[in-house]
Amino acid sequence: MPAVPGAIDDLALALELADVADAITLGRFRAEDLVVETKPDLTPVSEADRGVERALRERLAGVRPQDTVFGEEYGGVDKSAARRWIVDPIDGTKGYVRGMPVWATLLALEQDGEMVVGIVSAPALGRRWWAARGAGAFTADLSGGEPRPVRVSGIRDLADAQMCFGGFEEWRQTERLPALLALAEQCWRTRGYGDFWQYMLVAEGAAEIALDPAVSVWDVAAPMVIVQEAGGRFTDLSGAESAAGGSGIATNGLVHEAARLILTR
Repeated sequence: MPAVPGAIDDLALALELADVADAITLGRFRAEDLVVETKPDLTPVSEADRGVERALRERLAGVRPQDTVFGEEYGGVDKSAARRWIVDPIDGTKGYVRGMPVWATLLALEQDGEMVVGIVSAPALGRRWWAARGAGAFTADLSGGEPRPVRVSGIRDLADAQMCFGGFEEWRQTERLPALLALAEQCWRTRGYGDFWQYMLVAEGAAEIALDPAVSVWDVAAPMVIVQEAGGRFTDLSGAESAAGGSGIATNGLVHEAARLILTR
């Protein structure tokens, strides 16, 4: 597939935005005076979450005034906009505020209803992943080094597949825990790597299945582009290729339908 026109320029901008975000999030990580509040849905939000989203909105307003922004902390326009940036300032806030290093800023650009750019930047892990539609998916160490292409695995059977999921709580709340356990029994190995990281493990070929029973668009828009450009599949549990379906399953593509059908029996 040829690169989407303009996607490379948009990717370059997104990488600059990720640098801005990393400076804020890493600067406040494990700070003793970090301010943490509870949102109406009882999830935590830190000053870093809000600081990142404000900074990215200000930057985009200056360099892409025609674009719109939709973020986890400050909302924004609906999906009818021709071009909108989708921002999750800190994916993994619960871990961030407890000092766990598995968190990332997620940035995606949606153009005419299609996700065309995705970036996942995890500065505490020292890693970043990115993709532009039609241009492939890549990763690099933030400490330096050349970008490396990422590619999903060639495993074809569930019995040889490694499955990742974030935890039992949401599966229990959505009454899908029995389906999760049924799939786990068919897989070679399971591990509880959640949030963005499970999807990046699929993109890199280290795992074959990553799952979320309940997601928002900002949780999966960027990972979707990266997984797809790495040769994998990303759908909701109904099989629709959407980042807004309320659930997510990413695979290497070869075990996708087998896994999804077990989850939806």
